[in-house]
Amino acid sequence: MAPASGTEVYQNARIVDPSRGIDETGTLIVTDGVIAACGAGARNQGMPEGATTIDCAGLTLIPGLVDMRVHVEEPGGEHRETIASACEAAAAGGVTSIVMMPDTHPVIDDVALVEFVLRTARETGTVRVHPAAAITVGLAGAEMTEIGNLKAAGAVMFTDGRATIANAAVMRRAMTYARDFGAVIAHHTADDELIGRGVMNEGLFASLLGLPGIPREAELLPLERDLRLARLTGAAYHAAKISCAMSADAVRAAKGERLDVTAGASVNHLSLNENDVGEYRTFFKLAPPLRHEDDRLAMVEALRDGTLDIICSDHDPQDVDTKRLPFAEAEDGAVGLETMLSAALRLYHSDEVPLMRLIEAMSTAPARRLGLDAGTLAPGAPADFALVDLDAPFVLDPADLKSLSKNTPFDGARFSGRPVRTVVGGRTVFAA
Repeated sequence: MAPASGTEVYQNARIVDPSRGIDETGTLIVTDGVIAACGAGARNQGMPEGATTIDCAGLTLIPGLVDMRVHVEEPGGEHRETIASACEAAAAGGVTSIVMMPDTHPVIDDVALVEFVLRTARETGTVRVHPAAAITVGLAGAEMTEIGNLKAAGAVMFTDGRATIANAAVMRRAMTYARDFGAVIAHHTADDELIGRGVMNEGLFASLLGLPGIPREAELLPLERDLRLARLTGAAYHAAKISCAMSADAVRAAKGERLDVTAGASVNHLSLNENDVGEYRTFFKLAPPLRHEDDRLAMVEALRDGTLDIICSDHDPQDVDTKRLPFAEAEDGAVGLETMLSAALRLYHSDEVPLMRLIEAMSTAPARRLGLDAGTLAPGAPADFALVDLDAPFVLDPADLKSLSKNTPFDGARFSGRPVRTVVGGRTVFAA
């Protein structure tokens, strides 16, 4: 993506940059797509000749969000989402970089598919698209992919997407190779045998609805195995999306041993709970399932204390054919690129999590974990940022979503706060 040319000056903004620990009123100057200056100190540097000025009074300027878990259905499911439509949705949500999951059709498990994603993103995308490659060929959990070649081609991390690798020997081998190539293994942990026919969180509410439940241990047991393997191999391991107090405790203990471990959670599991399923509302059918309120609160506390490093959208487009079904038969997943920030801001407005920590978890932390040149407003960095009205009230209408799919659990939700402008490489890619 070619950067914009010329100079733009964003004045009078509240600037929140977790990478430098600043929260202050100031100015951001962009020259040829790169941040030239940012902060209170940039207010008195004078106006460069020919510069365009934008008054940001009342708005908050943050690093562009980096969404570390985005399912895009191209190739193979373009009726649900294309790279272009996902980028449009991302821009509307203040997201300037997305990490695309490999569970497309065909699976991104060889160099040609990584190159296809990068080429298509260059030709059709408006935000930065980083492909993740599969850990195992065809996501089958048996034969390893060529991690070194895939990383050299541009894959930024390795994951089997929605699938969990059951074979511990395969996982150990993958971690060992990933360590040797300096790659991150990101894994969704779910024991299929324990899940069985379960479709929602195991507990009283599942019993009341007459639906088979999924125990928390289905997430915890493979997670604990992975953490032991991370200790054994010294690999960089990321628990892709945890959802309950027991998992947070396991990650907290691993970090106490100073293992190279991070953890993420979807914004859904930080802002919703199992009661939102209500009367069998399939747009709330997710993997892992929405948990009890006690688990949600434990996850929020894990986010506050740093046990939980990263918030992702877990954007997973589904269509009418896969969602408008009886609850037990509907597919898991929800779109989320456009609502991640607004949903996360609920935690800020309720004083559960400071704004700085929230922005860090959605920008600086994922960029740092993957070594991306993003998530910062430091001079010299690409001019990827969002202007946000933190108090703008709105009611979400799914018809307004840019995504080709509309399966959002926030249908009709009331939010306070949304992006009003998103900039990538100095170019405005979204303006309200």
